[in-house]
Amino acid sequence: MRDTLNVKRRLAVAGLTTICVLAGAIPAAAQTGGSGPPGGTTTTTTTPTTAPVGPPGRGKVRKDGTAVAPADAPPAIQQAIAAGNAIHTYPYRWGGGHRTFYDSGYDCSGAVSYVLHAAGLLSSPMPSGPLASSWGSPGKGRWITVYANASHAYMVVAGMRFDTSAVGERLNQGSGPRWRKTKRKPAGYTAKFYPGY
Repeated sequence: MRDTLNVKRRLAVAGLTTICVLAGAIPAAAQTGGSGPPGGTTTTTTTPTTAPVGPPGRGKVRKDGTAVAPADAPPAIQQAIAAGNAIHTYPYRWGGGHRTFYDSGYDCSGAVSYVLHAAGLLSSPMPSGPLASSWGSPGKGRWITVYANASHAYMVVAGMRFDTSAVGERLNQGSGPRWRKTKRKPAGYTAKFYPGY
């Protein structure tokens, strides 16, 4: 009887030990992707700790003047492009978009402010001078770059220019906030970006 109890205790301890070993092995296998069949190679799955680097996808301006976000655009960039689309037919109005983000017309910095706000990158409208001096960080962003000076502001979102000025275009798409199909020389402007974008 005593031998039977000792055998049962040993089996219980061995069972608990096996469970503990397996409990520790399962998370480790999950982290490394597990292992293949006996004699096979071990597969390893890694989780990146930072966002992938490299050029982002480029958006596209449609014939109707709206823009399409690239498939790899983060949600904030998709929201920025949707905001530009929402006001892309509004007229130019000096001071438009400065008292409130929602207006019947927009000037250059009012339009840029509207788009930045929709992306969650600006809490209140800013004139072009402060966009150049106190918004964001100096340099070009991966997804959004604001170009501003004391008298004008425009932005490039996913490779597309959003600007109230038709500078550089053969066909005038009208004044007011528009997705422009041409690039604009940034000479005389301060390039700013929001960290992470």
